[in-house]
Amino acid sequence: MTARVKEFVNCLLAGDQDCAWEIVLEEIQQGKSSLETYETLITKAMQITGDLWENNVISVADEHVATTTCDYILSRYRFHKKIQGNTSEETPKAMFLCLEQEEHFIGLKMVSQLFEEHGWNTRFLGANLPIRYAEEMAKEWKPDIVGLSVTIPYHVERLSEYVKTLDQLENRPVVMVGGRLLPLLDFTSHCSEETLLIPNLHELNSWLNSYKSGVEMNVDA
Repeated sequence: MTARVKEFVNCLLAGDQDCAWEIVLEEIQQGKSSLETYETLITKAMQITGDLWENNVISVADEHVATTTCDYILSRYRFHKKIQGNTSEETPKAMFLCLEQEEHFIGLKMVSQLFEEHGWNTRFLGANLPIRYAEEMAKEWKPDIVGLSVTIPYHVERLSEYVKTLDQLENRPVVMVGGRLLPLLDFTSHCSEETLLIPNLHELNSWLNSYKSGVEMNVDA
C-alpha cells in the first residue's frame, strides 16, 4: 500500500469528504487519467477497506462510512470532469446494476462513468436490483449493454437467471459481467457464450477503445 492510498483510506474511514477530495484533486492536477485514478487509488482503497472489514479490523458501520464517502467522491469527480453521457438517438446505451442482495456498487459506478467518458448513454441502477426490475427497465430502455456486478461468492448462483433473462430480450443486449471475483472463480457455467467477462478496468477500457474503433470504421465504410 502506497502512502497516498493509505492516506485516502484513512480519509474514507473518517468520512472526511474534503480530505478525500483533495487527494483525488491532486491526481487530476498531476494529469492522471480517470482509469489511473480509479485503478491505482480508488479501487485499491476500497479493496483495502474490504480486507479490513473481512478481518474484523473495522466494523460494518466503518465500511459503510467509507463506501458512502467514496460514492460522494465519484459523483464529485464526475461533476468536476464534466463527464456526461451522450443522449442522442444514435448513441449506444449501457445499463448497470448489481444482482439482488449485492450491495457493493462502487466498482460498477466507476465502470458506468468510464462508459460515459467514452461517449455512451448510461443508466446506473445501483445495488441490489431484483431481476424482474432489471428486465422491465431493459425492455423499456433497450440498452446495447447490460453490465452486472457480483462481488460475493454466494451471490454467483443468481447470475445464471440474470444472464438467461437478459439474453432472451427482444433487442438482445450484450451482457457484461464484472467484479472482484472474476480472477478467482470460473463463471462460465453461469454465463452464455455471448457473455462478456471483464475482470478489471484496464480490460474494460481496452474493450471500449476497440468498440469505438470498430464503430468508427463501420461509419467510415
